[in-house]
Amino acid sequence: MTSGPFHDLSLDKIQPAALAELQASRLQSLLQTVLATNRFYKARFKSALKGTEPAKLSLQDLPLTSRADLLNDQARHAPFGTNYSQPVSDYIRFHQGGGDSGGKVRWVDTAESWDWMLRNLSWAFSAAGIKTKDRVCFAFPFGPELSFWAAFEAAARYGTLCFPTGGMSHTARLRFMLDNGSTVLCCTPTAALRMAEAAVKEKVNIALSPVRLLFLLGEFGGSMPKLRAQLEEAWGARCVDHYALTEAGPVVFECEKTKGRLHVIETEYIAECIDPVTGKASADGQPGELVLTTLGRAASPAIRYRTGDCVRLIRPAPCACGRHLAALEGGILGRVDQVLAGAGGAVYPSTIEDLIRGYPEISEFRVEIDGPNEAKLFIEASGEPHEVAAVSRTLAAELQRLLGWRAPVELAAPGSLPRFEMRSRRWVKA
Repeated sequence: MTSGPFHDLSLDKIQPAALAELQASRLQSLLQTVLATNRFYKARFKSALKGTEPAKLSLQDLPLTSRADLLNDQARHAPFGTNYSQPVSDYIRFHQGGGDSGGKVRWVDTAESWDWMLRNLSWAFSAAGIKTKDRVCFAFPFGPELSFWAAFEAAARYGTLCFPTGGMSHTARLRFMLDNGSTVLCCTPTAALRMAEAAVKEKVNIALSPVRLLFLLGEFGGSMPKLRAQLEEAWGARCVDHYALTEAGPVVFECEKTKGRLHVIETEYIAECIDPVTGKASADGQPGELVLTTLGRAASPAIRYRTGDCVRLIRPAPCACGRHLAALEGGILGRVDQVLAGAGGAVYPSTIEDLIRGYPEISEFRVEIDGPNEAKLFIEASGEPHEVAAVSRTLAAELQRLLGWRAPVELAAPGSLPRFEMRSRRWVKA
């Protein structure tokens, strides 16, 4: 791994016992801060503290926190709620979560907590092989979402030349980055697909461009094998997945040895995986909901925060890369409320999307969910009518085998399904 600014090589070498000791120490420091000054968590932890000294609290003694808890707090104490541990005048950054469901959470950060997030992103850049000589194009509209601003500022501090392209069309972005010799494209998987489509229309062979790396964030999909292969073939570049959220910041870096294995930066986060129904811990490698505790963001922390994202949390001992860090195997599998009941158990959005991506004729799709056993798929496909009809029938049969029940596949008129610039909304509640 190439060292960059903020880089701490101890993360590569830390052993499980030392990591557990470090996490316990940082958790106690965090709890001391929030129990002294943070109104939101003081109220939430009141029952857990009865008869227990704060120093003797374990993480599992504390209640889980959900997006609904934060939104309710912000509704009662507008606009930011009470989850801050310092005077409001100390905060310099505002961001707003772009969740698919349940409302958008507002978040504020101090200069110190913002720097903490940029350091975490430095890990992701370094593991991806980004160099200070790289020229990074950011294909984002730069709204209030945290991950895009954090990526841009972290790359600038890392030492790369950064190109913002907010407000440009995909064709304009493509021309801009080619004209300026960009070597890294930082964007959502959807944006990378759209720019590849624009290149075909413009008759530009982007596989011969200087772009050598796609750093994918902002939506799940960067670890799906078929989508990844599609992007790598179109761009002639390597894909690296990343996961961040407004409520927690940049959480992972992709393993250099195992594609789609996202190592948790465990010196800065405690990651848990739970059954989303019972709240009990999931076994190692079993799918469940990711729960995060931020150890370096005491000014506005997330403690046992239910992300709503489905993952397989594994603890390699060690990984092929030599690290003992926990990892999200296969990246993000989808949202908890998008999981469908299948013939052999739960079926995750990533599984279905990877199936759809196996059909090059399908240019866009949309899944409408009525419940765990009821969904409908809309597709746009190219080709002769009989060829398109055959694709629809074959896909419907594959879905039925996967799910154990019929999920209708309907053909949509060309150009009728929504196109997304930044973050896709292909999975919706009907």
